[in-house]
This record gives sequence, structure tokens and C-alpha cells, in this order.
Amino acid sequence: MAQQEDVFKKIVSHCKEYGFVFPSSDIYDGLGAVYDYGQNGVELKNNIKKYWWESMVLLHENIVGIDAAIFMHPTTWKASGHVDAFNDPLIDNRDSKKRYRADVLIEDKMAKYDEQIEKEVAKAAKRFKENFDEAQYRATSPKVQELAEKRDALHKRFQEVMNAEGGIDLAGMKQIIEDEEIVCPISGTRNWTDVRQFNLMFSTEMGAAAEGTSKVYLRPETAQGIFVNYLNVQKTGRMKLPFGIAQIGKAFRNEIVARQFIFRMREFEQMEMQFFVKPGTELDWFQKWKETRMKWHQNLGFGAENYRFHDHDKLAHYANAATDIEFHMPFGFKEVEGIHSRTNFDLSQHAKYCGKKIEYFDPEMNQSYVPYVIETSIGVDRMFLSIMCHSYEEQQLEGGQTRTVLHLPAALAPVKLAVFPLTKKDGMPEKAMEIINDLRFHFNCKYEEKDQIGKRYRRMDAIGCPYCVTVDQQTLEDNTVTLRDRDTMEQRRVNIADLRGIIEDKVSITSLLKNLL
Repeated sequence: MAQQEDVFKKIVSHCKEYGFVFPSSDIYDGLGAVYDYGQNGVELKNNIKKYWWESMVLLHENIVGIDAAIFMHPTTWKASGHVDAFNDPLIDNRDSKKRYRADVLIEDKMAKYDEQIEKEVAKAAKRFKENFDEAQYRATSPKVQELAEKRDALHKRFQEVMNAEGGIDLAGMKQIIEDEEIVCPISGTRNWTDVRQFNLMFSTEMGAAAEGTSKVYLRPETAQGIFVNYLNVQKTGRMKLPFGIAQIGKAFRNEIVARQFIFRMREFEQMEMQFFVKPGTELDWFQKWKETRMKWHQNLGFGAENYRFHDHDKLAHYANAATDIEFHMPFGFKEVEGIHSRTNFDLSQHAKYCGKKIEYFDPEMNQSYVPYVIETSIGVDRMFLSIMCHSYEEQQLEGGQTRTVLHLPAALAPVKLAVFPLTKKDGMPEKAMEIINDLRFHFNCKYEEKDQIGKRYRRMDAIGCPYCVTVDQQTLEDNTVTLRDRDTMEQRRVNIADLRGIIEDKVSITSLLKNLL
């Protein structure tokens, strides 16, 4: 586990060093859990968004997009339940003065039981070698059985307090923390306060004069902007069920326990799609969207073993089914996308609070009803982090050399092609710029002439550029260049006229989208 933490620290450092992610207001020592995307980060992020947007809107005739405002009428959040119920259970350690999410402390304890089990299995595998029967060992080892029983008992208690009548059982949550002897990671003590609820919404005031201001919120999610525009989109687009509305936008949560770099931030970006369906068909659509979204993730080529579904133990009051797609980060399997069957809760609530009918007239049934909704919601920043974590490699080369390389999917890479003149003379820089000027309209290109070719290759490897081209003396004679592949480091001579055809399909978003059909 420590080794994985070291790798994660290197990834965070790499993001800053190579222009992917900077701490916000870095010259003023940053702002907690707020980050800026640098020149390479914004390109990667935009490519992720383009991959998602086109997979939704381009590939589905019945899905359209909107861009709703961040500020919304304050009654929106009363209707959605965020004013009264958008809370986290928090607990303070009196010695370290640090605040934690109580549910996360308990989840981390369950994860530690799992880690201990895996360590026991690994030790046994090392001891018995080829004679090791893992399934039998897990079923018969007293130590593994003891740890599994402790984990299962904790899991059962945790479910009970999370699903208590009337909301989360805060006293029961603290009792679990005490019984499990969970300590503060900073002070190492168990000197805890009571658990209490804390609302996560940022509020501000709208209006010029002090006496004429009204309280508004920075939206904590983008979904409500879709729900309040349901009628506008359905009528103006003449949409028939089933249909979806997609949106990419910023959301804001006053996370007290923001952590793990860009995994949990106070300002983040969501890619959400709300799919409106006929009541009674929602669970079938829920299953279809689970499969569709998992295929989208696995299409990036990171290996099916790095993804899993995690069904919710506790369903939100508005849901009748919910699951997360989790990705194997250096700090364990973590949620990158949520898929929820939200029933008709949101539209019904907004109809109740605004006093207007929000329904769909079904010509086949000759009746009106409130549609049910399947939601797919993915964090752009978490997606970005999962891609960086999987792509990062410190590679040992022949001759004792090493290189740091990002094996980014070519279609998502910030820079698709780097063009190098071998030297700064004999017309090579001019020829290199000629190539770039021809190809820049088709994909992002970069010109580099500083340092030896080897160092230039390393710099491009570090930002995940899939292809490099070198212009040399032979280029001036026969219009061929050396084309180098990032992952294999293989080099071959190709005609300049063939470069676009060789590269474009491999680096376009279209190359990813074709696999989804």
C-alpha cells in the first residue's frame, strides 16, 4: 500500500511539472481542494469531455444537450431536498483539531480488514508457491475467517446506522468508531467529538442593494438544471419518450474532507445525462445504461479488471436502483461514475413547488404522466485522475536507462504529434514548420528544437504525445521523415504525404466512437 501511495505522490508531482494540474492561486500557496488545469491538462480534459459528449449526443438520436446556468432560483434546491438533506456526517478529533467524514472513517476501516485478508493470502501464496490453493485457503484459514467475520459484522452495523429510520443514526455511527477503536490519522488518538451533520452547499447573495438581496446557492450538482428545463426541451425539440438530456458543467460542494488531489474537490465538473422513460420500464433502461456506460469506460483499453460495479447499500430516498462504476486507483477502487434510477421524484417535486404540471402526453396510451428518469453522472476530474493514474509508468530501458511515460489513449492525448528538426540549420526548421502548418488543422501538433533528440523524445513521452517526427538531411532529399511511436519506441521512415493518413484515424475521437457502435 505504501508503494502505491508513493506512486500517487509521483503522479501528483508529474501533473504539476508537466503542465497538467496546478494548485489554484499557487503563488499565494494555493487554496484548499481547488485546482487549475494547465496547458496540457486542459487539452486532456477537453478531449475527455468531447469523448463523452459525442458518445451521448452524436451516437444517440434521442439525446440532446443543454447548458444551464450555475445560479438557479433558490426554490429549486428546496424542491430537490438539498436545503434540508444535503449533509455529510462529520466528526472532529479534539487533539489534532482535524475534521473527518465519519462514514469515510468506517469505510476505511472495512478496507483495512480487506487489506489484511489480502496480505494473509499473499503470505500463504509465497509460502506454498505452486501448491497454493487460494480458494481453499480463504475458506479454511482461521486468521482469514476471523478478519472476514469482523469486516462483515462491521458492514452490517454500518448499513444499519446509514439506513436508520428518520435518517442516519449519528450516535450509532460514533459508537461504531469507538467500538472499532478507529484513531485519528494525524494524532493517533481516539478523542472524538459527537458526529453531526454539515450542509455542503455554498451560499451567496444576489442583488445590488444590501436590503434587496436574496440568498442563492452555487449549484451542488448539474442535474437540477436539466430537470427544470425538461418541459422547455421536450416541447421545443418535439421529443418523444424515451429521450435524454445531456449537460457538462461546474458544480460546487463545501467539502470539509477534501482529499486525494483532484479526486474530491470543492469546485469540480460533471458530465450528466438524464434519460426520461415510461414508468415501469425504468429498471430495464437502468440495466441497459449500466452496460453502455461500462463499455464506454473499457473502450479506453485500461483492462476490464480495473473496473467494477458497486451497488449501493443505501438508496437515496428518490431512487429504486443505484450503482457506481469504480476504477482501480492507486488508493483502491473508487467511484468515477454513478448510475441511478431516480423514479419520478425530481420532476414531481418541481411540479409541486412551482405549481405547474410537468408531464408527458403519451399518444399511444392517450394519457399524461410524469416520466421516470435514469441518470448517468460522471466526474470529469475523477475521470481525468483515473486516466493519469493508469497511464503513468516509470519504465526501465536497456542499458540501465529509465523514462517516465504517459500511455494516454491517443485520442485523448493533449498533443498528438511533435515535429523535431534534427538541427537548427540547413532548412530543417523550415521543413518541420511546413509539416506542422499542414497538419495543425487536423490534430494538435507541437514544434520542438531545443536539446538533443533523445531529450525531446523524453519530454513528449512525459506528456503522453503518441507520435514524434524527426526532420533530417534525408528529408530534404526525398521528403521522408522518421516517425516514432511513443509506446513501442519503434522508428520507421514514412513519406510526409502519408503522415496525416497514418496518424489521423488513430488520434481522433472518432476512432474511439466507432468501437461503441
